[in-house]
Amino acid sequence: MENSETKTLPKSWAMVGGDGPRSYAQNSSYQRGVLVIVDELMDEGIKETLDFKSPCSDSSNMCTFRIADFGCSAGPNTFLAMEKIMEAVEQKYHAQFQNSPPLEFQVFFNDVTANDFNTLFKTLPSYQKYFAAGVPGTFYGRLFPKSTLHLAYASYSLQWLSKVPEEVVDTRSPAWNKGSIQCSGTAKEVAKAYSAQFKTDMDNFLNARAQEIIGGGLMVIIICGLPDGILMSQTVAGICIELLGSCLIDMATLGVISEEKVDTFNLPLYFSSAKELEEIIKNNEHFCIERLNRLNHPMMKMKVEFHISLYRAVLQGLLEAHFGRDDVDKIFEYFAKKLAENYDSVFNAANHQHVEHFVLLKRNIN
Repeated sequence: MENSETKTLPKSWAMVGGDGPRSYAQNSSYQRGVLVIVDELMDEGIKETLDFKSPCSDSSNMCTFRIADFGCSAGPNTFLAMEKIMEAVEQKYHAQFQNSPPLEFQVFFNDVTANDFNTLFKTLPSYQKYFAAGVPGTFYGRLFPKSTLHLAYASYSLQWLSKVPEEVVDTRSPAWNKGSIQCSGTAKEVAKAYSAQFKTDMDNFLNARAQEIIGGGLMVIIICGLPDGILMSQTVAGICIELLGSCLIDMATLGVISEEKVDTFNLPLYFSSAKELEEIIKNNEHFCIERLNRLNHPMMKMKVEFHISLYRAVLQGLLEAHFGRDDVDKIFEYFAKKLAENYDSVFNAANHQHVEHFVLLKRNIN
């Protein structure tokens, strides 16, 4: 009888915690690099679109500007992003009200309950000029009271789906994704199932944030995506994931891991086109798109060890939950060997890069 526990992947998992050599904190320089690229876009976007109706004037002559990072992980990238946002907000505020009292900031760090919040707050910069709080829970639902946030931020988090589409692990479905662990784009029914799940999740995210963000408030989204007309299987990221999937198949053939578990393993990961993302946001109607830019942030040809460490920091928890902790080391040993053998072809200049979309949204005033 088929084990129902292998049907779907867990809905709540996190990047590798701690600050050791395999941690996300030590292996997220690629993700951090995008902050350098978006710095000017974010700064200009906030200054152009954020509108303070009046200067702070409560009883203590102070007011609080509330920011939330949805999918903060365990740092340190989130701290850098929050600093950049606060600098832009402060500059806009003082340009609009030159002799006004200073702003106070409250920052909420959100991620799934399995996230390493201990490391996050241990490494919180001592010089931070904001009040910090952790908010555990899925960002595909409500996390804050109505109209309490002024600005929301989500970087490298929304390409992760709330779950793997059920159809892709159903042997009776035309969308059964046997032989692959991702939405490669080559199988139409699989792509349709992933796209539908992405739309559902994005709608849930936007609806929840629409309740929490004040009218006229902002949201910054940085999300992995695809150039128009390019399939995931044609990108460096997609090819690397296919190599990882082929390692699992090889290990199942050798009897190292269960074939059934390989057949039911799919990544809850979806890279959308700018057109698809724009359509979802516009149809949602809660937010106005102020900016939608394609970022130039290619995956550089680094040492094999760099890429293995990056993938392990992101995927280890997911693989452990599905295959068990004992097999994870073996999986990444196979992956490292296969990536080394195919390194030049994977990073050939002819291969396409996936892209990042930078989105600046403004909450519509009802």
